[in-house]
Amino acid sequence: MWTSADGRKVYLQGEGYSPEGNKPFVDEFDLKTFKSRRLWQADGISTYEAIARVIDPEKIKLITSIEGKTRNPNFYLRTGKNLKALTSFPNPYASFMNVLKERVRYKRADGVDLSATLYLPAGYDATRDGRLPMLMWAYPVEYKDKEQAGQVKESPHNFIQLFYGSPVYWAARGYAILDDADFPIIGEGEKQPNDTFIEQLVANAAAAIDYTVDRGVTDRNRVAIGGHSYGAFMTANLMAHCDLFAAGIARSGSYNRSLTPFGFQAEERTFWDATDVYLQMSPFMHADKINEPLLLIHGDADNNPGTFTLQSERLFAAIKGLGGNARLVLLPYESHGYSARENIMHMLWETDQWLEKYVKNRVPAN
Repeated sequence: MWTSADGRKVYLQGEGYSPEGNKPFVDEFDLKTFKSRRLWQADGISTYEAIARVIDPEKIKLITSIEGKTRNPNFYLRTGKNLKALTSFPNPYASFMNVLKERVRYKRADGVDLSATLYLPAGYDATRDGRLPMLMWAYPVEYKDKEQAGQVKESPHNFIQLFYGSPVYWAARGYAILDDADFPIIGEGEKQPNDTFIEQLVANAAAAIDYTVDRGVTDRNRVAIGGHSYGAFMTANLMAHCDLFAAGIARSGSYNRSLTPFGFQAEERTFWDATDVYLQMSPFMHADKINEPLLLIHGDADNNPGTFTLQSERLFAAIKGLGGNARLVLLPYESHGYSARENIMHMLWETDQWLEKYVKNRVPAN
């Protein structure tokens, strides 16, 4: 804990959530008056400046990381308003920087505020190029309050980060990408979020698709949904309970909640306390309704107790046994996340083939 020399004040730092995005800050808090005074806050106008280390809060001496949409993060020594560069890392993704990035906001049918990051191919023009196939990537989060669910949770100026599990690669393949799309699951008062899990999943997805279609960038008939872990669980549920998507990509998910009977994510009730909720939320129990192509990818040695490899194997067997269209890809020696170059490249190839066959080249909507 940082305290002043006289011990009368403590210093606080935070992300500084705001409607314009994150603006990290340092505050001085008086232990006698219980009042705080802002010593420094990132301007957040065109960059995102995060606090990496506080050296001396009284002198506003910090090590920060500064980035922009096309400016990769580098470290700086900040003393008040003065900045001194500490690193000059070259941009590892220079050839990808012409991809268009925008943090967008829209509303769910019930008025809940949602947001996502929209990526469009370099040089894309809606009038000239028309509507694109789209890949949406998301991860559900539980809330007890609508206002918290609708908060903007990141800066619009974050650098376009690429990593093995990113969906953003497909912006270079001619897709619109809606990444980190908000999928809040809200249960206010006595209601628990998961009591209406399915209904809220579908409402979140519909709102995102409606927004991009209204923007003129997305072909409603060519939208894929994807996610990893709980995002894969979300994907399989959407495939079972709506017809909004042309295809799905589910990585390292859990699909039968009776195999996690003592709770999962923020669900604290056991299977025996809320049997109907567990069964309704399990896409395995609704495998007969999965009537669009679903790609299942899983590490062959997943030791995460909520997502054992068996989960994907059993859902795949159920879909195929019921006459559905699914593909199961097991990555040798991988656990819940993937590390080996061969496996990552194969995962990306499988994903690309699935999207090309079942999404991009699907017959466009009239």
